[in-house]
Amino acid sequence: MAIESPIGSDSTLPDLDNPELYINRELSWLQFNLRVLEEAVDENRPLLERVKFLSIFASNLDEFFMIRVSGLRNQMLGGVLEAPADGMTPAEQLAAIRMRVQPHLERYTEAWNGVKAELAAEEIEILLLEDLKKKQRKLLRKYFKREIFPALTPLAFDPSHPFPHISNLSVNLAVVLRDPRLGERFARVKVPHTLPRLLRIPSEEKADSFETLGLAEVAANNFVWIEEVVHANVDMLFPGLEVVDAYPFRVTRDADVEIEEDEAADLLTAVTEGLEMRQFGSAVRLEVDATTPDDIRDILVANLDLAPYQVFATNGPLGMADLWDLTEVDRPDLKEPPIQPKLPPALQTDESIFSIMARRDVLLYHPYDSFMAVVDFIREAARDPDVVTIKQTLYRIGANSPIVDALLEARENHKQVAVLVELKARFDETTNIEWARALEQAGVHVVYGVMGLKTHAKLSMVVRRDPDGLRRYVHMSSGNYNVGTARVYSDVGLFTTDPDIGADVSDVFNSLTGYSRQRDYRKLLVAPNSMRQELEARIEREIAVHQAEGGGYLAFKLNALIDRDIIAQLYEASGAGVKIDLQVRGICALRPGIPGISDTITVTSVVGRYLEHPRIYYFGNGGEPELFVGSADLMPRNLNRRVEVLYPVEDPEIRQVVVDDILKVHLADNRQARRLRTDGSYDRVRPEAGEPIIDSQMEMVAARETWPTG
Repeated sequence: MAIESPIGSDSTLPDLDNPELYINRELSWLQFNLRVLEEAVDENRPLLERVKFLSIFASNLDEFFMIRVSGLRNQMLGGVLEAPADGMTPAEQLAAIRMRVQPHLERYTEAWNGVKAELAAEEIEILLLEDLKKKQRKLLRKYFKREIFPALTPLAFDPSHPFPHISNLSVNLAVVLRDPRLGERFARVKVPHTLPRLLRIPSEEKADSFETLGLAEVAANNFVWIEEVVHANVDMLFPGLEVVDAYPFRVTRDADVEIEEDEAADLLTAVTEGLEMRQFGSAVRLEVDATTPDDIRDILVANLDLAPYQVFATNGPLGMADLWDLTEVDRPDLKEPPIQPKLPPALQTDESIFSIMARRDVLLYHPYDSFMAVVDFIREAARDPDVVTIKQTLYRIGANSPIVDALLEARENHKQVAVLVELKARFDETTNIEWARALEQAGVHVVYGVMGLKTHAKLSMVVRRDPDGLRRYVHMSSGNYNVGTARVYSDVGLFTTDPDIGADVSDVFNSLTGYSRQRDYRKLLVAPNSMRQELEARIEREIAVHQAEGGGYLAFKLNALIDRDIIAQLYEASGAGVKIDLQVRGICALRPGIPGISDTITVTSVVGRYLEHPRIYYFGNGGEPELFVGSADLMPRNLNRRVEVLYPVEDPEIRQVVVDDILKVHLADNRQARRLRTDGSYDRVRPEAGEPIIDSQMEMVAARETWPTG
């Protein structure tokens, strides 16, 4: 895509309002999900890891329709006229999404068929009913009658039976029947989600053992989709009628819960009521099998109040996020070899973590460093008689949380414990509500969030009575306090007792739990107060430094870059000659490579075994570099509508590790990285002739042992 430099009215400055300078965020996200799909066809990956990426692609797309597409449709129906920086209206975006998604689904089907064939070669077979032997089909009919039939509720649709509610993301069968007296009938059968989506089935040789052992005991790694079993035996549900055929379909609904905080008695009630409405949101997507007749599609479209552009036909199974179940197959030879996280060297001692932190800052880089270091920090605080107070933010907590267990133990030990539980963490609301109630019942001071904002900052603070007085021990991170995600997300954290940072964290907690209009902080960059202004000031400083003495350099690693004002400022910096390296895992609305505007900007994305999650911001500053790490992406929501924190990394040794051993290595990746082109597409980065192959994530595994700091 060739874009000429647009010149403003003064003939010197480019027109940075030109929509051609910006990539649409939704189309950029679809490009990200396509990069996920590309991992599923990467033959360098173990086979069951490729299955994971197929599952992730499908799960991502479900959420995209539930949140982003539903939001665009609501904007279109509501007559929203304000366009994003790229200038596309909601209707134009919906049309463009439709054009992109259908080819992606075709590529997905092709990828799945290829992976399925390779699985079969490894004796992991996903079979069709028609491929099974007679004895196997007979066995499955017995299993259906005993285990599935009682869970099914056929719902008729005719003048005396209204069209049934189709729950979000459920797999259903549209059953066409012929009644001897009434003619053709229509019914819906929902496939029960309480049973495995992929049923293990025995080989023909073992089928005879079913009656004595049961299905699971005699099954090998052979599977069949449960909806096929329901389809093959659906006649049991309609005795006296002829089953003409049955067609699978799936509905995606608007799940972007609108929480009217100002109209509810309390936030907990508002979120709980909003969750109850999620299953009843308007339909935004209908998925059908490509063989579904037009008249059946028409019935579904009309009764779900959909438009034709919202219907997607596929030549494979629906709801492929459930492929994740296959990763439970016990075949370690088809999976990545496990990496055992370790405690950082500074913590590999029996010494109290408080003694260690009092002497030095300690860097954590998960999942290469064990998250148990953070758990042990809270546990030790809960048991230490000198600890007075523990304060914590919790965004995505997860089930069976040892962090929450430690906080509960602290309360049992009569510590003062204050926790902000963000109830509005999308799709984690139910778990967070349960934990919030458990903490409250134990006497913990629980805050549910801040009115009108989400609290996304990742902060822990322990106040301890040391011999020389009260001291604040702080942990800050780019990642959630969640043991599960800490095994698969890469995140940077820091333990510190820096007095200024401790005072800033105290001020942040006071603003979360009480009434505070604090705007100025000593060292932290805090949104929505001053983070935007602080970042913009540092970019302006880099421009000034470069104009005065050259050598201007910015390097950012983050999840998403879509804020129009920040992008425009990066264009200004590039136009001034500042070199800019960006690694944006997901959405990027900036177009690199435009002459005179962004030709000094390089944008890469790494999609690999671990989800790249750190936000790292490096400012060259004329040889006196500044480095910030934390929770905030460069998006309007993060800078304007969330409580976010970026913390400075000031210890020279630790800063050098983050810059040289983490940031630079990821920027140099030529194994997993893709480079963003001006037209919004991505190309794989390939090593130059004689250049070593750099897989940044594997480099982290090897290099972590040699890092000189905590």
